[in-house]
Amino acid sequence: MLQFSKKADYGLMALQYIASVQFGDVAPTRVVNTKEIAEEYHIPVELLAKVLQTLAKHGIVESHNGPKGGYLLARNAKGITIAQVLEAIEGPLGITECYHDKDAPTCVQLEHCNIRTPLLKVQDSIYQLLNSMTIEDMMGGTPLITVQSLTAAEGVER
Repeated sequence: MLQFSKKADYGLMALQYIASVQFGDVAPTRVVNTKEIAEEYHIPVELLAKVLQTLAKHGIVESHNGPKGGYLLARNAKGITIAQVLEAIEGPLGITECYHDKDAPTCVQLEHCNIRTPLLKVQDSIYQLLNSMTIEDMMGGTPLITVQSLTAAEGVER
């Protein structure tokens, strides 16, 4: 089953929250601290802090130290894709272990594998979808591209 980890869920939730505060109508730009996000979504502060540190290390958020410190998006919400966030938190995206590196797969069944090409097509479609969606899209800013529209555009039959 394809599913995001809790760390990925928390990271996406935090980014959406930071974007809503940073670019919202209610308040001008301000930093958002980990505790505020954790309380809003009822998630563990320690785990969220690690996720936000990882996102800062990958240039997705900016960390501001001090008593009134916290986090800001490093760039506009429409410039941060879901794929970038997931890769920062989880590493390379792949639906199977052997596809983390398409050019040099590590599967011991490579010579006998009859599902490599179809799985690569599925993986590429998923990646294209995640790479086309942004934090802004999660906020309802623009229409989302669906798997159906991607497969129709590529001529893939279901």
